[in-house]
Amino acid sequence: MKGLRKGLLVSFGLSLAATFALSGCGDDVGKVSLGLFTTKDVIIDARHDPKIPGVTCHISRIEADLSLADPSDMSISCRQTGPITAAEIANIDKSKNGEVVFKESLSILFKSLKVRRIYDAENQTLLYLSYSTKETNGSHKHALSTVPLYGTQAWIAGGAVNTH
Repeated sequence: MKGLRKGLLVSFGLSLAATFALSGCGDDVGKVSLGLFTTKDVIIDARHDPKIPGVTCHISRIEADLSLADPSDMSISCRQTGPITAAEIANIDKSKNGEVVFKESLSILFKSLKVRRIYDAENQTLLYLSYSTKETNGSHKHALSTVPLYGTQAWIAGGAVNTH
């Protein structure tokens, strides 16, 4: 019985630490309870791309206080919320793998959420792929959002220049 109590306290402490760690990762813009008899909420964070501040991504995810529930289900929506310049686009990773722009721990089970920016030069579009680093039910959960450069200072009339 003593071991069970200690295990529950450790789980509670780790869960609480993970919750505090996540709360500082982005601008918390929304929190919606999933019901009266659950401790699960949908959390909505706003994140700005560190290299392209004119892009804001909103990421929704499940937060389950005092639970070891799987937090992998997430959604992402990225939009242009400010200017995007050609100089900013010139300074991003243009490889097929792109680069990780956000990363946060989702649980005490070593699962994390990553958001990777990939540049689609042919369509002059920024792709933001969010994904879980741990397999869940035989699948890695993921979602995709795009930000076209059309109408920005970074748009190249007549088509994109080969960046490879």
